[in-house]
Amino acid sequence: MGVQLKPHQPCPDCNSSDALTVYDWGTKCYSCNKATFSEHQQTMKVISGNDSFKKVDGISKTIIDRKITRQTCEHYGVVEAEGYYHFPYTDSDGNIVAYKKRHTAEKRFIISGDWQAGRMFGQALFPAGQKYITICEGEMDALSAYQMMGSLGHTSASISVRNGAASALSDCRQLENFEYIDSFENIIVCFDSDPQGQEAAKQVAELFGSKVRIFKPLPGFKDASDYLSQSQIEKFNKRWWSAERFVPEGIVDGSTLWEEVNKPVEKSLVNYPYKGLNDLTYGIRPQELVLCTAGSGLGKSQFMRELVYHILRNTNDNIGLMFLEESVRTTARSIMSLKANKLLHLPHTKATDEEIKEAFDATLGTGRLFLFDHFGSSEVERIVNRVKYMAKALDCKYIFLDHVSIVVSSQEHGDERKSLDEIMTKLRTLVQETGICLFAVSHLKRSEGKGHEEGAVTSMNQLRGSQSLGQIPNMIIGLERNGQADDEDERHTTRVRVLKNRFCGMTGPACNLLYNRETGRMTEKLDEDAL
Repeated sequence: MGVQLKPHQPCPDCNSSDALTVYDWGTKCYSCNKATFSEHQQTMKVISGNDSFKKVDGISKTIIDRKITRQTCEHYGVVEAEGYYHFPYTDSDGNIVAYKKRHTAEKRFIISGDWQAGRMFGQALFPAGQKYITICEGEMDALSAYQMMGSLGHTSASISVRNGAASALSDCRQLENFEYIDSFENIIVCFDSDPQGQEAAKQVAELFGSKVRIFKPLPGFKDASDYLSQSQIEKFNKRWWSAERFVPEGIVDGSTLWEEVNKPVEKSLVNYPYKGLNDLTYGIRPQELVLCTAGSGLGKSQFMRELVYHILRNTNDNIGLMFLEESVRTTARSIMSLKANKLLHLPHTKATDEEIKEAFDATLGTGRLFLFDHFGSSEVERIVNRVKYMAKALDCKYIFLDHVSIVVSSQEHGDERKSLDEIMTKLRTLVQETGICLFAVSHLKRSEGKGHEEGAVTSMNQLRGSQSLGQIPNMIIGLERNGQADDEDERHTTRVRVLKNRFCGMTGPACNLLYNRETGRMTEKLDEDAL
């Protein structure tokens, strides 16, 4: 009977309060035994199976307006009688048990006989297990497809679902119908070009997998019947033979990728400010999630600011800043410090009003930097939403999040690992969806033996909290520094190490950066001993 949607509904015909049931194919009243079927908002009246059903005594004729020949109608048993075309529906044994009657002048339908016992239109005419079958959305289309294929010397089984796109999935799911269709080597789904038809085509294709090809009508043609009525038989056949193999969403047929792979390899939008890091990474690209990690207090935030300032100077793109461990004022003056070459965020630094204004105009005054004022609130959903807003509403191409660990630690309930998995997965999705490059900072676990504050080497297995920190990013950069060294040069030198590089696979030590206490800048050491 199909899929039951709403039982015990009132019937508008016999005034029963609860005898009508709504199915996926239409409605049926179990009091007056009347049913209706919907096809593109057209109503079909069913003459009850209680009436004596008999084979219609009619004549097969040419359907002139559709250019369907008498021979095609004879093959399918379609006859004209009493102002209607009668399309026969057969049971499992091939006996006619019902007719769908279509008015010859108007799009009005009547169903007579035992409709539920009928299989798909035309199904009894073609033995199972052949090479090709075409499934259409309506009877006229099935006739048209069969005739057009045959006119050029090829015969394909051509059948129709019973009630248009609305019934397509349930018709094909019915066990006997499913086994019949699945027995064919190639299944061509030839539904209407409207959204309902193409959505139904995808649903049917999902049932049968890789043996399905979806016929997509050319502009100006709604269905197979349009091709025949416009005498475009060769166009139909060419389109039929070139129908693309169905591939489920998320799966790409490699044979369709020539134009994509023939494009030049995308270069980086901007390089890193350090040659050694560029030599391993080939620069910064869109749709990348870059994770920067180091021990506590070893210069992660300063390294990120250097990247921000470099991108600001070398692109025209907007940049989003989410430095969660400091106030907006501190972040702002720290970025200005890079232009001024002075530590403007520290109280002892002397700078003139002109220097401060010049630093402001070159950084914050450009209108390209957008800062997140978190007010101590850093819930996962709030952070993710702000990243999305920066990317989509503010058109930020680069966003810096310092750091994910503080987002997770702020959660009042739930474990750290689960929260990290959640935020990393959501950030990865946003990066892919918006095309941004997202830089995120994460802390490391304490290492055994020498600590990170004494220059211990970073590694991916030291990432704190969740395996997703190592699995999801495209690039992972580790920073190492012996903040306790007696030698001042050593104490202020940071080794940059690429821990993961999904772009080209090159990892290892990249460069050494020397921090200048007077200017607050991190510059690359290019001497032979740098690595």
